[in-house]
Amino acid sequence: MTALSCNYTISMMKKWLLIGCLVTTGLLQNSWADPSPTRQTELRNLLKNDCGACHGLSLQGGMGPALLPEKLAGKSDELLVTTILEGRKGTAMPPWKPFMNRDEAAWLVQVLAMPKKPNLNYKSSHSSSNNN
Repeated sequence: MTALSCNYTISMMKKWLLIGCLVTTGLLQNSWADPSPTRQTELRNLLKNDCGACHGLSLQGGMGPALLPEKLAGKSDELLVTTILEGRKGTAMPPWKPFMNRDEAAWLVQVLAMPKKPNLNYKSSHSSSNNN
């Protein structure tokens, strides 16, 4: 191997290492995996009914605070995920860790952060497109 080809090989290795680092960093920032479509439906149902029981069915607040994007702005995703999973001591906010994992809680935080009202509707196996 000549000095030129050796330098080229080292240069290429450095480039691939850099690309690998950049990809890894990007993946760590969004390290959760989206739940399956079926689980997304279940989580939206939980958000609408269970969370909605305290936070209002439209998530505009009730016994618990509003869960609208503008009300959640400035709160870190990590704080919100931890709050969902661990609850809030001294409040009525229960821990939801028995019902979802960290990835699912992170997905819910992303749903809540959407600028538009979260789509809490889901298709029921009993719904029909022929309703008049």
